Amino acid sequence: MDPRLSAQDVLCCDLCETPVPPMYCDFCHVKLCKACVGEHLSDLSKEHKVVPYKQKGTTPICPTHAGKLCELHCKECVIPVCSLCVSDKHKGHTFMGIVQIFNDKKEEMKNDIQELEKCLCPRYEEITSEMIAEKSVLDGKYGKLTTAVTKHGEDWHREINIIVNKQKSEIDEMKTKHLAALNEQEKEIKKITSEVKQCIVDLKKILDSNDISLTSAYKSRNTEFRSLPPKVNVSLPSFSPNQINTKQLHQMFGSLSALSITTEKHGYAMKTPVAVSCPPVKPLLDQPKLITIIDTGYDRLFSVTCLSDEEILTKGDATIMKLYNLQGKLLKSIKTKSGNSPEDVAVTRSGDLVYTDCNTRTVNMVKNKQIQEVIRLKGWRPYNVCSTSSGDFLVTMNSDDGEQSKVICYSVRYSGSTEKQTIQFDSEGKPLYSSGNYIKFISENRNLDICVADWRASAVVVVNQAGKLRFRYTGHPSTTKRIFDPRGITTDSHSQILIADHSYNCIHILDQDGQFLRYIDNCDLQSPWGLCVDTRDNLFVAECYSGKVKKIKYM
Repeated sequence: MDPRLSAQDVLCCDLCETPVPPMYCDFCHVKLCKACVGEHLSDLSKEHKVVPYKQKGTTPICPTHAGKLCELHCKECVIPVCSLCVSDKHKGHTFMGIVQIFNDKKEEMKNDIQELEKCLCPRYEEITSEMIAEKSVLDGKYGKLTTAVTKHGEDWHREINIIVNKQKSEIDEMKTKHLAALNEQEKEIKKITSEVKQCIVDLKKILDSNDISLTSAYKSRNTEFRSLPPKVNVSLPSFSPNQINTKQLHQMFGSLSALSITTEKHGYAMKTPVAVSCPPVKPLLDQPKLITIIDTGYDRLFSVTCLSDEEILTKGDATIMKLYNLQGKLLKSIKTKSGNSPEDVAVTRSGDLVYTDCNTRTVNMVKNKQIQEVIRLKGWRPYNVCSTSSGDFLVTMNSDDGEQSKVICYSVRYSGSTEKQTIQFDSEGKPLYSSGNYIKFISENRNLDICVADWRASAVVVVNQAGKLRFRYTGHPSTTKRIFDPRGITTDSHSQILIADHSYNCIHILDQDGQFLRYIDNCDLQSPWGLCVDTRDNLFVAECYSGKVKKIKYM
């Protein structure tokens, strides 16, 4: 019995009121218990068609011959017919039992739904995801080409700038064509995916009904959907620089290969390879995921750094630094030598702790539970510090009078340090960083660029290994109406730059050339300050006022 029926709605035999009758007369439209079937059939004044109740409605009335039931299905005409139709308009045609064709069509629908749901729809969605992922890295790939052209152009004299700009324009045009080709394919794939999904909905409605007309008229579109559209196959252009020869300047500068856009068929129900041959890059997640929250207990939390993939070191408004595991267990507390609050903390390549003390003008190293002063400044105060891939330290500092700021690279050993490089001015002698006693966060990128988040200037300043300015990032162009508020900065294994936007509770992600990729703004971030990433490219965010560290998966 249908569980949706109430006690008052129980089906009964139309002749004797016996509940839950198992039979039904399709011609007379009456419900019958087994005992009443014989009595009903004894009425010879009418034609009868008694079927199990579950099959009621499977034998429609003939629209041509009144009072006749359609018990057959004409294969040539694809319609139900009665016995009189067979010798009339359908003479010589081939027929099947109406119940058989009904059952066969139902089975065909079930098979089609299974293929649509299990194979075709997921494949179209997978192709769409591949298109989106391919588009998400176009800026980075074409950015590398632009960087290669620019770097080669810097070694030449001013007279070749027109050639450099011309080839940059060609790259942008190729990128536009590449993106247009992908957008066109994505549009087509999404359209077909929508049709597949609608087909599934329509089929399920027919399956749930007993409408013989809709069922018998059903035509499968699966053969159409199996023919996947051709895939856009793009051969990414490359830049081939030549040696400088001023006599043959235009001929020898180098050239870009042509952008090649072709198509190839997608594989059915299998993953297809990416057509553009570039180094593999993890795609950014559409929705970054919050993995873990660790409460450090600080009233204000300013810094987080990864001691390993399982342990994080934190620094707040207190004289101690705290080491936690990812389960939130406090493993160790380290008190500063002076009793002052540390300004920043970092970890050396060998796993030792380094912290700055602004009040004593020192940089200190913690090794084997001993604290040793390794740098002492005169006239300058150290603020933020990071360890480099070569084992050196980069330290941001401000002068005592607040008029100057700079970055110094030190070669540091436990017994002392040696100053190796000072980064303070650009090629025109102008200061790279803002003045005043404001914190400037620092990180070395995988390509050896030095990235500084200049809070007061509302900018991220990036210089190359030699200290030459590469670019400034002042926020995404779409948000020019609000002030960019950069604090913590870090980089990942793909040389992407991540910046905490303190006032607007989000993280900016840039590629190594300063091109904006996306925000992380969906993890309920509250006043983000310090940042770091582990070896698996998981992001750790120190929230200033909540005192919490959030682990986020964004790739």
